[in-house]
Amino acid sequence: MNASQKVALVTGATRGIGHETVRQLAEAGVTTLLAGRDSTRTQAAADKLKAEGLPVEAITLDVTDSDTIQKAAAEVKARFGKLDILVNNAGIAVDDLTKAPSEQSLDVWRETFDTNLFGVVEVTKAFLPLLKAAPAARIVNVSSMLGSLTLHVDPTSPIYSFKVPAYDASKSALNSWTVHLAYELRDTPIKVNAVHPGYVQTDMNRGEGEIDVPTGAKTSVEMALIGADGATGSFTYLGKTLPW
Repeated sequence: MNASQKVALVTGATRGIGHETVRQLAEAGVTTLLAGRDSTRTQAAADKLKAEGLPVEAITLDVTDSDTIQKAAAEVKARFGKLDILVNNAGIAVDDLTKAPSEQSLDVWRETFDTNLFGVVEVTKAFLPLLKAAPAARIVNVSSMLGSLTLHVDPTSPIYSFKVPAYDASKSALNSWTVHLAYELRDTPIKVNAVHPGYVQTDMNRGEGEIDVPTGAKTSVEMALIGADGATGSFTYLGKTLPW
């Protein structure tokens, strides 16, 4: 690999939007590390894309396991010495939709935040030295329209009557993390943005959804490849700015 070759890492990438994000980045010529919790499944997912001639490699990383995060960061440092793109895609939704916000268990809240917020923060902190070593790195945090406080209190919005309490709050917190990190890095070439993939037909949505997986990955890929004149500290969906 030459020094100008971009290197990306996508978490939660063994299936769904994450897997498709890996595919699209690799199709754009980016050497892409497909990260997942289970080493066997992760290798199998990467091998499938490699068999198509795409520059994809497997890397084991569980965003809730500090040891795997540190090992993954050390592996990327040893192999590449930098990281051009980090897509924080891993996420879970474990709320009981039959229960009201105040009825969700504390275990649900803690499990959700461990993956959707704390995992993102820890992964980003671990890879930040490698992102700073790249010429102009990009950090993409996969959020959700359901993290928008503005839309949740607007009776005319499409999500006003749809509440997934722990998941929604974790994505609101992720949006806040995005804004704060973008501010911290405002005087560097690094850009930090949050994206809404859309209501995608994935396992997380039990096969329901309005758009297919390739479209769902499109915003992540666009922001991962955004130019020097592009936004930072933004929240977007297919080029449209969303309210926080």
